Amino acid sequence: MNALNLKAPVDTLAMEFTREFDAPREALFRAHADPELVKQWLGPRGLEMNVTEWEFKNHGGYRYVHSDEQGEYAFNGTFHTVRENEFILQTFEFEGMPDMVNIEYMWFEDLGGGRSRLRGRSICPNTEARDGLLSSGMEGGMTEGYEKLDELLTRL
Repeated sequence: MNALNLKAPVDTLAMEFTREFDAPREALFRAHADPELVKQWLGPRGLEMNVTEWEFKNHGGYRYVHSDEQGEYAFNGTFHTVRENEFILQTFEFEGMPDMVNIEYMWFEDLGGGRSRLRGRSICPNTEARDGLLSSGMEGGMTEGYEKLDELLTRL
């Protein structure tokens, strides 16, 4: 099993992660690009996802809403830079905490043999926002989401 490696270096505003996948880089990238695929894996189990906006291109935007019996959780951002099968630079905002916008970098690496690695860095606006994300169960949600992504990638 491929484990999530999430780090939040002390005295920085950054969170960094790596995760390997038993799938080609192109399939991994496609699962981040296609909203019909994204809603099958993004977020923890038990949440339903509705994509209300998805313009996956340079200077495009997105908005989606996760929901469960507790309520709705909306997120939005801008895709600043998209380089197919290589790189995504985007913003990320939880609408429940307006103005706390993260800048997120994602690199898609080909490991050969039909395997790939996703490397990411998220820069938060302040340490309170970073610590809030870390204490909200983000790591567990990312782990579950990437397990769902593993399942999706075996079907693609």
